[in-house]
Amino acid sequence: MKFLVAITILAIALVNNSEAKVYTKCEFARAMFNAGFSRASLPDWVCLVQSESNFNSRVKGGPNSDGSYDWGIFQINDRYWCKVGYNGGDCNMNCNQLVDDSISDDIACTKIIYARHGYNAWYGWKNKCQGSLSAYQVNECF
Repeated sequence: MKFLVAITILAIALVNNSEAKVYTKCEFARAMFNAGFSRASLPDWVCLVQSESNFNSRVKGGPNSDGSYDWGIFQINDRYWCKVGYNGGDCNMNCNQLVDDSISDDIACTKIIYARHGYNAWYGWKNKCQGSLSAYQVNECF
């Protein structure tokens, strides 16, 4: 019986892990660079995403104190930027699009957020990255 339980737990863990795309630092840095972000900005983005989602494209965080949730690799909030189940918010997108393996739509929304608020839109960046980026350099990725 214990063997069956162990096999079941292992199978569930494998299924859950196969559903999520967890980027390496360099995979993420190259994706951002290819999307038009400057190399100089990459340490900020790498630190931000490591702080927010640990590079996992399928993270859903929350609920926050206001009842909202944060979605995807950038932890984009559904109160302002997307809507659950239909296109909406300032990014005009369905939040469910933010928790798949493709981060191209996440990046498009992130560009809108950044244009309005800079990195300060993300508490992970304000609390962990601002002023201390030496550990997040990406020179070895290119």
